[in-house]
Amino acid sequence: MIEVIVWMILTLAIGSISALISKKYGVEYIIGMFACFSVIANVIASKIVVFGPFTVPAAVLVYSTTFLLTDFLSELYSEKEAIKAVYIGFISNIVLVISIWVAVKWQEAPFWLGQPAFESIFGLVPRIVLGSMLAYIVSQSLDVKIFMFLKNKYPKHLWLRNNAGTMVSQFVDTLIFITVAFYGTVPIEVLSSLIIGQYVVKWIIAVFDTPFLYFVKYIYNR
Repeated sequence: MIEVIVWMILTLAIGSISALISKKYGVEYIIGMFACFSVIANVIASKIVVFGPFTVPAAVLVYSTTFLLTDFLSELYSEKEAIKAVYIGFISNIVLVISIWVAVKWQEAPFWLGQPAFESIFGLVPRIVLGSMLAYIVSQSLDVKIFMFLKNKYPKHLWLRNNAGTMVSQFVDTLIFITVAFYGTVPIEVLSSLIIGQYVVKWIIAVFDTPFLYFVKYIYNR
Protein backbone atom coordinates (compact mmCIF):
# COMPACT_ATOMS: atom_id res chain seq x y z
CA MET A 1 0.00 0.00 0.00
CA ILE A 2 2.92 2.35 0.74
CA GLU A 3 4.18 2.06 -2.82
CA VAL A 4 0.72 2.92 -4.16
CA ILE A 5 0.71 6.10 -2.05
CA VAL A 6 4.16 6.95 -3.43
CA TRP A 7 2.87 6.44 -7.00
CA MET A 8 -0.14 8.63 -6.20
CA ILE A 9 2.04 11.47 -4.90
CA LEU A 10 4.35 11.11 -7.90
CA THR A 11 1.43 11.33 -10.36
CA LEU A 12 0.01 14.40 -8.62
CA ALA A 13 3.49 15.94 -8.60
CA ILE A 14 3.85 15.43 -12.37
CA GLY A 15 0.57 17.26 -12.92
CA SER A 16 1.72 20.05 -10.59
CA ILE A 17 5.04 20.41 -12.44
CA SER A 18 3.11 21.13 -15.65
CA ALA A 19 1.36 23.97 -13.81
CA LEU A 20 4.69 25.38 -12.63
CA ILE A 21 6.09 25.20 -16.17
CA SER A 22 3.00 26.98 -17.50
CA LYS A 23 3.69 29.94 -15.22
CA LYS A 24 6.68 30.77 -17.42
CA TYR A 25 5.74 29.29 -20.78
CA GLY A 26 1.95 29.50 -20.96
CA VAL A 27 -1.31 27.78 -20.05
CA GLU A 28 -0.94 25.37 -22.98
CA TYR A 29 1.35 23.20 -20.86
CA ILE A 30 -1.43 22.44 -18.36
CA ILE A 31 -3.97 21.87 -21.14
CA GLY A 32 -1.54 19.58 -22.97
CA MET A 33 -0.87 17.59 -19.81
CA PHE A 34 -4.61 17.32 -19.18
CA ALA A 35 -5.20 15.86 -22.66
CA CYS A 36 -2.20 13.55 -22.19
CA PHE A 37 -3.46 12.24 -18.84
CA SER A 38 -7.03 11.74 -20.10
CA VAL A 39 -5.81 9.69 -23.08
CA ILE A 40 -3.40 7.64 -20.94
CA ALA A 41 -6.25 6.89 -18.54
CA ASN A 42 -8.32 5.30 -21.29
CA VAL A 43 -5.34 3.30 -22.57
CA ILE A 44 -4.51 1.68 -19.20
CA ALA A 45 -8.04 1.45 -17.77
CA SER A 46 -8.52 -2.17 -18.86
CA LYS A 47 -6.20 -3.47 -16.13
CA ILE A 48 -7.87 -3.91 -12.73
CA VAL A 49 -5.63 -3.33 -9.71
CA VAL A 50 -5.82 -3.40 -5.93
CA PHE A 51 -5.96 -0.20 -3.90
CA GLY A 52 -6.10 -1.25 -0.25
CA PRO A 53 -9.32 -3.29 0.12
CA PHE A 54 -10.73 -2.00 -3.17
CA THR A 55 -10.34 -3.05 -6.80
CA VAL A 56 -10.12 -0.19 -9.30
CA PRO A 57 -8.91 0.44 -12.87
CA ALA A 58 -5.18 1.11 -13.15
CA ALA A 59 -6.12 4.49 -14.61
CA VAL A 60 -7.47 5.78 -11.29
CA LEU A 61 -4.34 7.78 -10.38
CA VAL A 62 -3.91 9.39 -13.79
CA TYR A 63 -7.59 10.11 -14.31
CA SER A 64 -8.05 11.59 -10.84
CA THR A 65 -5.14 13.93 -11.51
CA THR A 66 -7.04 15.43 -14.46
CA PHE A 67 -9.43 16.96 -11.92
CA LEU A 68 -6.48 18.62 -10.19
CA LEU A 69 -5.38 20.01 -13.55
CA THR A 70 -8.78 21.60 -14.24
CA ASP A 71 -8.63 23.07 -10.73
CA PHE A 72 -5.26 24.62 -11.61
CA LEU A 73 -6.80 26.10 -14.74
CA SER A 74 -9.88 27.38 -12.91
CA GLU A 75 -7.92 28.86 -10.01
CA LEU A 76 -4.90 30.30 -11.81
CA TYR A 77 -6.38 31.20 -15.21
CA SER A 78 -10.11 31.13 -15.95
CA GLU A 79 -13.18 28.98 -16.40
CA LYS A 80 -12.77 29.42 -20.15
CA GLU A 81 -9.33 27.76 -20.11
CA ALA A 82 -10.60 24.90 -17.93
CA ILE A 83 -13.55 24.19 -20.22
CA LYS A 84 -11.21 24.42 -23.22
CA ALA A 85 -9.07 21.68 -21.67
CA VAL A 86 -12.13 19.49 -21.09
CA TYR A 87 -13.17 19.71 -24.75
CA ILE A 88 -9.63 19.18 -26.03
CA GLY A 89 -9.39 16.08 -23.84
CA PHE A 90 -12.75 14.85 -25.15
CA ILE A 91 -11.65 15.27 -28.78
CA SER A 92 -8.33 13.56 -27.97
CA ASN A 93 -10.20 10.55 -26.62
CA ILE A 94 -12.41 10.36 -29.70
CA VAL A 95 -9.23 10.25 -31.79
CA LEU A 96 -7.89 7.53 -29.47
CA VAL A 97 -11.03 5.39 -29.86
CA ILE A 98 -10.98 5.69 -33.65
CA SER A 99 -7.25 4.94 -33.80
CA ILE A 100 -7.59 1.87 -31.59
CA TRP A 101 -10.55 0.59 -33.64
CA VAL A 102 -8.53 0.97 -36.85
CA ALA A 103 -5.48 -0.74 -35.32
CA VAL A 104 -7.56 -3.70 -34.09
CA LYS A 105 -9.33 -4.15 -37.45
CA TRP A 106 -6.22 -3.67 -39.61
CA GLN A 107 -4.97 -6.93 -41.12
CA GLU A 108 -1.90 -8.03 -39.19
CA ALA A 109 1.35 -9.03 -40.87
CA PRO A 110 1.65 -12.81 -41.49
CA PHE A 111 4.66 -13.17 -39.19
CA TRP A 112 3.11 -11.19 -36.32
CA LEU A 113 1.47 -13.44 -33.73
CA GLY A 114 0.27 -10.86 -31.25
CA GLN A 115 -3.21 -10.16 -32.68
CA PRO A 116 -5.20 -12.16 -30.06
CA ALA A 117 -3.37 -10.46 -27.19
CA PHE A 118 -3.71 -7.07 -28.87
CA GLU A 119 -7.45 -7.53 -29.30
CA SER A 120 -7.90 -8.72 -25.71
CA ILE A 121 -6.26 -5.55 -24.39
CA PHE A 122 -7.45 -2.93 -26.87
CA GLY A 123 -10.69 -4.45 -28.18
CA LEU A 124 -13.42 -1.84 -27.72
CA VAL A 125 -16.56 -2.72 -25.75
CA PRO A 126 -19.23 -0.22 -26.92
CA ARG A 127 -20.92 0.12 -23.52
CA ILE A 128 -17.63 0.78 -21.75
CA VAL A 129 -16.56 3.35 -24.35
CA LEU A 130 -19.96 5.07 -24.13
CA GLY A 131 -19.89 5.06 -20.33
CA SER A 132 -16.36 6.41 -20.25
CA MET A 133 -17.00 9.26 -22.69
CA LEU A 134 -20.32 10.25 -21.13
CA ALA A 135 -18.92 10.19 -17.60
CA TYR A 136 -15.91 12.22 -18.71
CA ILE A 137 -17.73 15.11 -20.38
CA VAL A 138 -20.39 15.41 -17.64
CA SER A 139 -18.10 15.11 -14.61
CA GLN A 140 -15.27 17.28 -15.92
CA SER A 141 -17.64 20.09 -16.90
CA LEU A 142 -19.42 19.79 -13.56
CA ASP A 143 -16.10 19.99 -11.70
CA VAL A 144 -15.23 23.28 -13.38
CA LYS A 145 -18.70 24.76 -12.76
CA ILE A 146 -18.74 23.82 -9.05
CA PHE A 147 -15.19 25.07 -8.57
CA MET A 148 -15.96 28.46 -10.13
CA PHE A 149 -19.26 28.79 -8.25
CA LEU A 150 -17.52 28.22 -4.91
CA LYS A 151 -14.59 30.44 -5.92
CA ASN A 152 -16.97 33.34 -6.51
CA LYS A 153 -19.01 32.64 -3.36
CA TYR A 154 -16.14 31.78 -0.97
CA PRO A 155 -12.99 33.28 -2.53
CA LYS A 156 -10.83 32.66 0.56
CA HIS A 157 -11.62 28.95 0.89
CA LEU A 158 -9.43 27.23 -1.68
CA TRP A 159 -9.64 23.89 0.13
CA LEU A 160 -13.45 23.99 -0.06
CA ARG A 161 -13.76 24.56 -3.80
CA ASN A 162 -10.98 22.09 -4.55
CA ASN A 163 -12.43 19.24 -2.51
CA ALA A 164 -16.15 19.93 -2.97
CA GLY A 165 -15.88 20.27 -6.73
CA THR A 166 -13.73 17.19 -7.15
CA MET A 167 -15.65 14.98 -4.74
CA VAL A 168 -19.07 15.76 -6.24
CA SER A 169 -17.88 15.46 -9.83
CA GLN A 170 -15.93 12.27 -9.12
CA PHE A 171 -19.05 10.69 -7.63
CA VAL A 172 -21.05 11.65 -10.72
CA ASP A 173 -18.24 10.30 -12.92
CA THR A 174 -18.16 6.96 -11.09
CA LEU A 175 -21.96 6.62 -10.99
CA ILE A 176 -22.39 7.29 -14.72
CA PHE A 177 -19.51 5.11 -15.86
CA ILE A 178 -20.25 2.04 -13.71
CA THR A 179 -23.99 2.20 -14.40
CA VAL A 180 -23.72 2.63 -18.18
CA ALA A 181 -20.88 0.13 -18.56
CA PHE A 182 -22.07 -2.67 -16.26
CA TYR A 183 -25.77 -2.30 -15.39
CA GLY A 184 -27.58 -5.53 -16.20
CA THR A 185 -24.37 -7.54 -16.53
CA VAL A 186 -23.68 -7.95 -12.80
CA PRO A 187 -25.90 -8.15 -9.69
CA ILE A 188 -26.97 -4.84 -8.11
CA GLU A 189 -24.89 -5.49 -5.01
CA VAL A 190 -21.77 -5.92 -7.15
CA LEU A 191 -22.63 -2.75 -9.05
CA SER A 192 -23.01 -0.85 -5.77
CA SER A 193 -19.72 -2.24 -4.50
CA LEU A 194 -17.92 -1.09 -7.65
CA ILE A 195 -19.36 2.41 -7.33
CA ILE A 196 -18.54 2.75 -3.63
CA GLY A 197 -15.03 1.27 -3.98
CA GLN A 198 -14.00 3.46 -6.89
CA TYR A 199 -15.47 6.58 -5.32
CA VAL A 200 -13.70 6.04 -2.00
CA VAL A 201 -10.36 5.69 -3.80
CA LYS A 202 -11.00 8.83 -5.87
CA TRP A 203 -11.99 10.66 -2.68
CA ILE A 204 -8.69 9.70 -1.04
CA ILE A 205 -6.77 11.00 -4.06
CA ALA A 206 -8.79 14.24 -3.98
CA VAL A 207 -7.73 14.83 -0.37
CA PHE A 208 -4.09 14.22 -1.26
CA ASP A 209 -4.15 16.68 -4.18
CA THR A 210 -5.16 19.71 -2.05
CA PRO A 211 -1.61 20.49 -0.78
CA PHE A 212 -0.37 20.46 -4.39
CA LEU A 213 -2.94 23.10 -5.35
CA TYR A 214 -1.92 25.28 -2.41
CA PHE A 215 1.77 24.91 -3.24
CA VAL A 216 1.36 25.79 -6.91
CA LYS A 217 -0.83 28.80 -6.07
CA TYR A 218 1.81 29.97 -3.60
CA ILE A 219 4.44 29.84 -6.34
CA TYR A 220 2.15 31.75 -8.72
CA ASN A 221 1.52 34.47 -6.15
CA ARG A 222 5.20 35.12 -5.42
